[in-house]
Order: sequence, then structure tokens, then C-alpha cells
Amino acid sequence: MSLRRNPSTTDTPRSIWGALGLNADPAPEVTDSRLTRLAEVSAIWPFVLFAQILAPASVALVVHHTGHDALLSDVATRGGLILLMSLGALVQLKLPRAREWPTQMQVRTLTFAAAGIGAGLLWLLPLLTTAQLTQFHVAGFVAVFAAVTITAIAIHPVRAATLSYAATLGAMVMFRSGIALPSAVAVLAFVTLIVATVRLARDDQKTTERHGANTNAGRLAEQLVREVEEHGDGWFWQTDRHGYFTYLSSKVAREFERQGTLTHGAKLIETFRVDAESGDTERTLNFHLSTRTSFSDYSVCPATGDECDRWWSISGRPVVDDLGRFQGFVGSGRDLTEKRRSDAEITRLALFDGLTGLANRQRMRASLDKTLAPQSGTGTTALFLLDLDRFKAVNDTLGHQVGDALLKQVAQRLQRAVGEAGLVGRLGGDEFKVVLPGMGNREKLTELANTVINAVSQPYFIEGSSISVGCSIGIAIAPEDGGDSETLTRNADIAMYAAKGDGRGIHRFFRTELLEGAKSRKLLEDDLRTALASNQFHVAYQPVVSTEGARIVGFEALIRWDHPTRGSISPAEFIPIAEEAGLIEPIGEWVLRTACREAATWPNHVRVAVNVSPIQFANPALPAIVTSALASSGLAPQRLELEITEGVFVNETASSEQMFKSLKGLGVRLALDDFGTGYSSLGYLKKAPFDKIKIDQSFVRGAAVPGNRNAAIIKAIVTLANTLYMETTAEGVEHQDEVELIRELGCSHIQGFVYGKAARCEEVIRQLEASGGVAAPQGFKVSRSPRTRMLRTAQLDLGSARGEVRIRNISSSGALVDGIEFPGEPRGVDVMIELLEGQMFPATVRWAKDGKAGLEFAENFNLERLNAVAPNRGLRKAG
Repeated sequence: MSLRRNPSTTDTPRSIWGALGLNADPAPEVTDSRLTRLAEVSAIWPFVLFAQILAPASVALVVHHTGHDALLSDVATRGGLILLMSLGALVQLKLPRAREWPTQMQVRTLTFAAAGIGAGLLWLLPLLTTAQLTQFHVAGFVAVFAAVTITAIAIHPVRAATLSYAATLGAMVMFRSGIALPSAVAVLAFVTLIVATVRLARDDQKTTERHGANTNAGRLAEQLVREVEEHGDGWFWQTDRHGYFTYLSSKVAREFERQGTLTHGAKLIETFRVDAESGDTERTLNFHLSTRTSFSDYSVCPATGDECDRWWSISGRPVVDDLGRFQGFVGSGRDLTEKRRSDAEITRLALFDGLTGLANRQRMRASLDKTLAPQSGTGTTALFLLDLDRFKAVNDTLGHQVGDALLKQVAQRLQRAVGEAGLVGRLGGDEFKVVLPGMGNREKLTELANTVINAVSQPYFIEGSSISVGCSIGIAIAPEDGGDSETLTRNADIAMYAAKGDGRGIHRFFRTELLEGAKSRKLLEDDLRTALASNQFHVAYQPVVSTEGARIVGFEALIRWDHPTRGSISPAEFIPIAEEAGLIEPIGEWVLRTACREAATWPNHVRVAVNVSPIQFANPALPAIVTSALASSGLAPQRLELEITEGVFVNETASSEQMFKSLKGLGVRLALDDFGTGYSSLGYLKKAPFDKIKIDQSFVRGAAVPGNRNAAIIKAIVTLANTLYMETTAEGVEHQDEVELIRELGCSHIQGFVYGKAARCEEVIRQLEASGGVAAPQGFKVSRSPRTRMLRTAQLDLGSARGEVRIRNISSSGALVDGIEFPGEPRGVDVMIELLEGQMFPATVRWAKDGKAGLEFAENFNLERLNAVAPNRGLRKAG
């Protein structure tokens, strides 16, 4: 048995052609016709032989009765030749090798035509020497011609010989006998048989043409099969009735040989192993083979080896012969290796993060669902949600390529820190998730969270830069914090935002009160959506005063929200919600239009400033909105000042430059708000056409306190602005001594509570009319250092006495103490107080009453030193 053959017309089993749906046998119809003709010949051959023997015997009998015994030897010779010719035809049909020669129908036809002519000449030889045709010749002609005709009908290859023989005899009979009645009968029989023979010859021609067409179809099918097997991913196989291979395409057999497996004489089910994950089993395939039923598209791989690197899909059907007997299976296959690799890659992309290789959001959700399922038996499950701190600054300053490299390293550290305790995944951006099955102990979770935070917070070295980030973690535990993945994830997310709100770089467990805060935030968002339609907003205006002459030159428009049930809500509370909810643009447009409309009623020299969020600035329609607001209100463009924060420069593009040009083209003024608190680069000041820089209030507060460095920062900003021909406004001025300082530092404008709180438009008009546009400072006259409330024991040395006091609050310039009674009038008394353990600092008593006293330090004290030393003497915050 040969297992592997070259696919060809003669080598490929006929059932393979049938499996392809092609009539690819060289001449299946002709072959079947030959088999049928063989059966017919075998059935009638006794009669054919009888006719071949009877014809010469009849002629011999006629010759003998007519007294021509001398011709008996010739009759016997010619009869023997006829009989040998018939036996030759039988041999050609009976023996396969004889049938294969000659192979061409034309050669075969010429051969038997020559034999027919020769036989006719043998019978006509006596006519050449006989002067007159006798009844003997006619009877011999009829008898022999009838015998040859019967043989020709049964054995079609000698039809050409019959036609040649009959034509030769007929011509000679007519030539020698004239129009005699016997010759006419012979000629009539001749013509009749000639017609029949011609019709049979035509049938032979049609059969020959069909044979040629079938042969061409077979060659085409052979070419197609060879093309599929050699250059495509398809191949073919066949087994015998016992399941052993009788045919297997060469490329598949070579693949098995490459793996060291011999397929010669092997069984199908021993050669291939079915993929259990595809839903098929080896038992199922064996079932089809044993029950002789068809199967299709079974995924298989080599049965040897634990891992499969080649995969195929096979289909098969049983084959039976003409008698209905089972012969084996025949089928086809195709290569699935590349498809499975592609599917595996698609699965990987669908379940794993493309950047870090961690599980992605979909896989984490599926894993959490599976862990929380009742049948999992996991019990408690903890969920970590992590968000990197300061990651945005890395992207903004070093670029997204460095940010991606950082995320990869963070992912590696997370996997090492978590280890086998849980599954780590990336949700997107700088958010990560950790599922910890079977973990519910808060102490262990705290320990793991701290380990993760410490691991992530260590410096990173990427492309020559040292980068430091941190992370905040929110923790939720199932089932107490949620029994399903959605609830548990939501609660962990709430806890994570609580960790960010409490200072970042820490972890927080979910608490019910956090959920209440989130619900309150959601309710506030819902109310915010209806606030505009319900006319719950109004605009308040805070004066901007020139340092020269203290005249009011403008107002900043500030939005205020009077909630129908919750009262006044601070912008610091609802503006971030509006930005997250996508409501900042309609709210900002409403403020712009309202401010322009109300400012149009003020004196022409008074400007109005309106804040523009980065989201509004990114909207290409902003210039059109500003133009519409100015046109509808009638406000001159130069009286409108748009305040823009440094956040618009984080993603500085050509569109932002075009936006600046468009706004300046309208004639409005541009102010840079909250300068110094956002974007670290100052390069944008070279291109952005600002008219004013607003110094953030964090630099203004405490600037008048001795020893504070804010005054130097303000001076530097003013110098920078003057160099760029820009005005400066100091925000958040609250004390009168700060007004004089700001004026001395060179600021052109002041804004803050020192000149009053923000008021409605009606109050603004009255203020402008009452004072003639001049603003008078209000509030505290002298600034004092910010105080920190605390409760701490300390030693106080009066010179003549020493005792223990309690520090209630402290600032860089002094402290409030209690627990001491001073003898006499203590004001102006110099004392020594222990601010740090073992270290005494000089101070002066400024007042004393009811066991309390206010101390002024001789030199400003750095409060950071209190946090740098361990609180061994009971230092703690009191509120």
C-alpha cells in the first residue's frame, strides 16, 4: 500500500475526483461503456462464434454440392481468417493490456479498416479468375458478410473493417455480375448493412468526441487539484474500509515527516488529534468513522506532542462501490494555522492592553464577574482602582512617547508588587485595576496597597530623564461593598477619588458616607442641567481698581447660583461638575452674553472681564459667539476683556494660535488669568497677544508680612509684564497694607475684597454713581501671617520663673498660649519659649488676659521645622 502519491490523473483515486464534484476520470463514461460492452460480448459470444463457424461451413456445403470441391481448402482458409479476426477482437476487449494498444482511436480504426479490405480481397480473389459469378459466390458473400456484420455489431472496433470489407465485396460483385437478380439481392443487403454500419460509425464518432471532452475535463481537474494541493491551503485524503490511509496529499505528509512522524500505514484517528476547545471530541470523530457517516470542519492537529503548532480543518464522507459495499472514507482539508494565529492575535487584542500587555477593561470585567459569581466559591474579593498622580504633567512636558514608556514600567512594577495575589489590568490612560480573589482582611489589603504605592512612587529613568509619579488607590471589598462588578467598581472608584481629595499618594477604603457624597454630586449635576432654564444663575461683578488714583476701571463677571432648596452654591463646587458634565460651554456663553448686555449700561470707560474655560477656547465657534454677544448688546469690543488660563497652552497647536488671532481681530482685550499656577513654560508669552497678566492670589496673600518671599515674586512678574508691554492685576487683595505694597511693586491694577465683594449690576451702577468711580479700601488694615491651630505643650521662661504652657495656635510671627498667669502688667515683657524640643526662641508678650497671652517672635519662625521634627511632646492638630 502506497500512502503518499503525486497527485495525477492516474494516481489520484477516483473518489477524490468525486469529492471535488468533478468528472476528472480520464474517460469515466467510456470506461463504463467498455465494461458494459464487455458484459454484452461475454453474453453473446457463443452466438458470434457460432455465426463465424456456420458461415464458412455453409459456403463449404454449397461448394461441395455444386461440384467445386477444389475450392474447399480456400473456403477453410478464408473462414479461419474470419474466425481469427473475431477472436482478435475478443482478445482486445478481454485483456487490459491488449485494450491499451493501440491507444489512439484513429490508429485502431485504420488497422481494422486495412484488415477489412484484406478480408474482402481474400473473398474476391476467386472472382478475378472466374469468368462468371455463380450462386456459390453470392451465397458465400451473404453468409460471410452476415457473420462479419454480427461480429461488428457486437464488437464495435471492427465496424471500420466491416465497412471496408462490404464495400470491396459489393463493388466486385456488381462489376462481375451485372444486374442479375442474385446480384441485386446481394447489393440490397449490402446497402442495408452499409447504412446500419454508417449509423454505428457515427455513434462511435460521438462516443469518441465525448471521450475527448471527458479527457480534457480530466486534465483540467487534474491541474486544479494540483494547484490546490501545491499552492493553496487545501489538501485531500482517503482511507480504506479499516481507516488506514490510502492517499494523503504530499504537503501534509511532509509536515508530519518534519515532525518525525511516519504516516505510512497509519490510521486517520491515530494521526490527527481533534481540538477539544472547538466543540468536537476524538470520540465524535471515531464515531463518524465507525458508523460510516459524513463529518465536516473538524479542527485537528498532529496527535503527537503536547502542543500543536499546525492546525487543519478536515471533512469526510463514506464511499461505496456500485454494489453498495463500503470502500472507506474520502475527504478534504485546509490549513487553519494562520487563521488560528490570527484569531489568537484578535483574542489577545480583545482581552489584553496593547501597550502594557496587561488585561484590558473587558477581560478585567469578565474576571471580576467570574470571581463574584456564587458558584465560584471565592468568598470575599477585594478590588483596587489605581490612578497615577502627576502623570498628565509627564505627558505635557516630556511627550506621549515618554508617557507610554512610563506606563509600561508602571505595569511591570504593579505585576511584581501584586504577584500571584491577583490579576492586574489597565483600564485606559493612567488608570489600573487589580482583582484580588479571596482577600478581605483590611490589614493585609492596607499592607499590599502601601507596597503598591511605594513601588509605583520610586523614580523612573526614561530617555535620560528622572521621573517621579505617585498613585492613589481606592479599595472596595465584596460582598459588603457590592455583590456585582458594576457596584464594586463604582464604590472603588468613589474611594479612589476620596484618596485623591485627601492628598494623593494614599489609599482609602470605601465608606457609605463617600457614596452619599457621590450621590449628592450627581444630584447637583442633575440640578445644574435645569439651572439655566430655571433662571437660577446671576452674574456678580467684582471691581478692578487702578493703583493710580484708585479709580474703578472695570469689573470681573463672576457667576453665582441661587439654588431653590440648597441656597447659594459656590462656583468652586459646581464649576468642576459643569466641566465634567459638558455644561461649561452653554453656561459660559450665558455669562458672556449677560455680562455684555449689562456692561453696556455702564460708563464707556469701564470694562468688563469674562472668564473663558479651556473647553470654550478649544471651540472654533468661540469668535462667532463673542461677535454675536457684542453685536446684540451694543458693547464696544475694546470694553470686553476675555480672561484665559494657562491650561489652554498644554496642547499648544496651530489652532490655538489661530484662535488668538481671531479674537484679537475682533478688537477685544485678552488677559492671562491665574498666572504662575499652571503651565510651567513661559514660551507662550512670546506668541500669545495678551494685554494683561493677572497675578494669582496665592502670591498676594502674606506678601506684606515681613520675611515673606511673595513680594519678590510679584516684583519679578511685574518686571516681566512691563518688558512685554502688558498690564498687571494683583488678585485676592484683602488687607489695606497690601494695597500700598502692590502699588510700590508696580502693579497697575488691584482686585479683591479690600475694595468690596462682588455685587449685582444694579449695585455696580449705584457704586459708580455714588463715588464718582473712586474706590475706598475696606477691611483689615494690617496683614498677619496665617495661623495654624494646634495643641502642644511647651516650656516658657520668664527669666525669674519657668513653667509649662499650651500653644493654641502659631504663625511665623507669633503664637497664642494659655495656662499661665503673668504677675503685674506683662505687655512688653521678653520671654523665651520652647518651640522645638530643647530649643528656646526669644519672644515678647503683646497682651495677656484670663490665663491667655499673645507672643510675638523676635524673628520669623519657619513653621516647616515643626513638621520635620518628631512630635515627642504631644504636637497634634486640633481641628
